[in-house]
Amino acid sequence: MVWAIVSIFVSLLSFGVAAYFYAWVTKLPTANHTLERVGALIRQGAFAFLRREYRVLAVFAAVVCVLIFLFFPKPIWQAESALDNLSMVGAYLLGSALSGLAGYIGISIATIANLKAASAARHGLAPSFMAGFRGGAVMGMAVVGTCLLGASLLYLLTQNTDVVLAFSFGASSLALFAKAGGGIFTKTADIAADLTGKVELGIPEDDPRNPAVIADNVGDNVGDVAGMGADLFDSNVAALAAAMVIAIPLGQIELLFCYSALGLLASIVGVLCAKVGKSGNPSAALNRGTYLTCGVFAVLTLLASLLFRFELRLWGATMIGLVVGVIIGLTSDYFTGDGKKPVKNVAEACKSGPAFTILSGMSYGLLSSMPALIGIGLAALCSYKLCEPLGGDYAVFGISVAAIGMLSIVGMIVSNDAYGPIVDNARGVAEMGGLGDEVLAITDELDSAGNTVKAITKGFAIGAAGLTVIALLAAFCEIVEGITGAAVTLNLMDPLVFFGALVGAVIPAAFSAMLIRGVDRNSQLMVREIHNQFNTIPGLREGKDGVLPDYNRCIDIATLGALKELIPAGLMAILATLLTGFIGGVQAVGGFLMGNILCGLLIAMMMSNAGGLWDNAKKYIEAGHCGGKGSDAHKAAVIGDTVGDPFKDTAGPSINTQVTVVSLVSSLAAVLFVACSLF
Repeated sequence: MVWAIVSIFVSLLSFGVAAYFYAWVTKLPTANHTLERVGALIRQGAFAFLRREYRVLAVFAAVVCVLIFLFFPKPIWQAESALDNLSMVGAYLLGSALSGLAGYIGISIATIANLKAASAARHGLAPSFMAGFRGGAVMGMAVVGTCLLGASLLYLLTQNTDVVLAFSFGASSLALFAKAGGGIFTKTADIAADLTGKVELGIPEDDPRNPAVIADNVGDNVGDVAGMGADLFDSNVAALAAAMVIAIPLGQIELLFCYSALGLLASIVGVLCAKVGKSGNPSAALNRGTYLTCGVFAVLTLLASLLFRFELRLWGATMIGLVVGVIIGLTSDYFTGDGKKPVKNVAEACKSGPAFTILSGMSYGLLSSMPALIGIGLAALCSYKLCEPLGGDYAVFGISVAAIGMLSIVGMIVSNDAYGPIVDNARGVAEMGGLGDEVLAITDELDSAGNTVKAITKGFAIGAAGLTVIALLAAFCEIVEGITGAAVTLNLMDPLVFFGALVGAVIPAAFSAMLIRGVDRNSQLMVREIHNQFNTIPGLREGKDGVLPDYNRCIDIATLGALKELIPAGLMAILATLLTGFIGGVQAVGGFLMGNILCGLLIAMMMSNAGGLWDNAKKYIEAGHCGGKGSDAHKAAVIGDTVGDPFKDTAGPSINTQVTVVSLVSSLAAVLFVACSLF
């Protein structure tokens, strides 16, 4: 109980840091009225989309609440009291609301910090970096603080792991749709703006003549800020929920809250210390903050383990997760970093045309998944074996705490991730505000660092989800064993398990296809709208003074398209899980989860890294290499980046949330699968 209470106080401290950074960023000056006007358009568009998206998701949440009340944790007609079902409904709503709040906070600060970072770039790289990073840190502190506060309060009030699972499902289901919807919005606008602006007309990336340019900047906020914030909120809650299911019978709940609280405390130290010198490297500054956070966490948890007599093998498993998380980030950095060999090789391939751009990028993307997946496997194996001598379920608990270790620095990770779209937006508003080439050069450097860091954080999030869902699979088996009294064994030679594994393996592919098709359809609509405006608005193509496009029309196309596409893909994954359970029972669901985890991690890592690689290859060429802007190599790189956009910002990062959602659905519906299945 002591560490659960401490967790609440550390969460409140993180809110205080977030409030301080919010006030600090808000007080910074804005360069001119043009910037304020552009910023207002972006902010209005972002919040308009968020309101419409949340209205759709509120309907979905209401339907799920009815189903939870009727069936979970037991069918209402079999329950001794309706109170248990009502508490599950309340926990689900709390998880959904807090996940939505994470997105709202992210957009609120990001749409301010982008203007401040652009304006600060007039005084050099360091002030602009601080504006962007501290804006992202508001998101990081708020997301992790909210997650830890919610889980701690629910445990203190109920001491019921089913309630925490329902809380996690609320966070995960909303995150799934928020990430998918935001990803479809942002890539619809990004692809349309790039293809019509850069490739067809040869105008700059953020030229105000382009009707899609404001929608593109709105998309950075609703996809990369709100969506990724909800995603990492979900991963953190799911890791805690899975670990709690196993920890409570072992009497290790205090260790979980201790390590989670100290992880957030380490992140607070990291974000407070992150800064860059006048001529410093922003990527190095971000990485230093991450390494500092890791070091502080390792020292604090070791001291706490010695002081409170926690089992040191569990501390070792936590460190395994932490180290593997850093290694996955470093491998993502190698395959996507703008100064690394893969990016340079893809840029060289662009000189031979777009076909070679795609071939080289895909091959590196596939190759990049190898060290990450081996790392996740080794982390699970080593943590299991390290804790196995403790007996009982400690071996499986070792995997759970490895996931906690990997997610321990998530406050810093979210801060780094939110920094990326903020400085990307800063580059756009700086161009539209006419702040000059020197400012654009600074924001380009910050943006390039942001792209690399986004690739690292996406790799980190996918890796963390990998360990988390292994822990969730163990939690599912634990729940089924509690219901049936018999241990669950998953043997691929069992036809029910094999059936489930095949169905589970195809879901990430089908899920990705549905999201990418959504981006494809909506981008084509927006391209036609952009062509129509350039052809029908006199003086727009020539850039005459006072002639502006209809930005709102493109924002509407992206919004309506995203809202139309966001529900089907997620619903398909949830329904497939339930159908598999009702057809093949718990054995089939166990196989389903195994197939879903393995295939999902592979596709997610490949798409995330390939997309980041293509993006930075384009930026490498735009910096003057391989022919520079306007060359044939540049046009080929833009096409590669266009293919990579829905890979890295729509489908790839949504898959890890999809895997988490189906794992939680399986645990919550386990009692139904035991009671009713065809085979």
